[in-house]
Amino acid sequence: MLIIIPTFNERENIEVLIEQIIAQPVEADVAVVDDCSPDGTGEIVRSLAAKNPRVRLLTSSQREGYGKSILRGFRFAMESGYLSVATMDADLSHDPKYLPDLTRELALGSDLVVGSRYTSGISVVNWPLRRLLLSIFANKYVRLITGLPLADCTSGYRALKREVLESIDLDSIHSNGYSFISEVNFRAHRKGFRLSEVPIIFVERRKGGSKMSLSVMIEAATMPWRLRLGL
Repeated sequence: MLIIIPTFNERENIEVLIEQIIAQPVEADVAVVDDCSPDGTGEIVRSLAAKNPRVRLLTSSQREGYGKSILRGFRFAMESGYLSVATMDADLSHDPKYLPDLTRELALGSDLVVGSRYTSGISVVNWPLRRLLLSIFANKYVRLITGLPLADCTSGYRALKREVLESIDLDSIHSNGYSFISEVNFRAHRKGFRLSEVPIIFVERRKGGSKMSLSVMIEAATMPWRLRLGL
């Protein structure tokens, strides 16, 4: 498995996260896709990669955004022969201790498994009420429009088999913000792959700032309709 971590200005978190991932009882390498971070995130990962062959740094010549960074990781995984991938955020909100649960679910027959904040009630720590309500509404909104059979359609913590990546036509993916997550889920579901969820506890980032922007929110609001209408 290749664990793909998109980063932008995560120097305060990335080394701790990689250490925690490497300590997990899963056979996995780590690919950090750094989106031209001016804070030196890439340099930290480069030094870690020089010491540990399980760590890789992927970079671009210009800012690409969340979705394109994940796609870069997907393509690298396919070119390198990995049979599965996982994605997670770099801000320590996605605890690596759930990686064994994700990989186990793939082994049991799922094609795409989501680390879900909403399968066992609401498992979110340290979010303000406004943001929690926005997330709950966004998931209901995406689920209603797209028909996705998931309690958490927007979680970026998930694992996928190689067959999913080979089937969903990565070159035609439209979105680049966090709606990219829903689009990949939708395409996998439409292709008939088995989607499932495992519960996680999501903890708000302790260091650094959120990457949410108005353009990302607009894309998230319009993308479900584009998917449903096949635009």
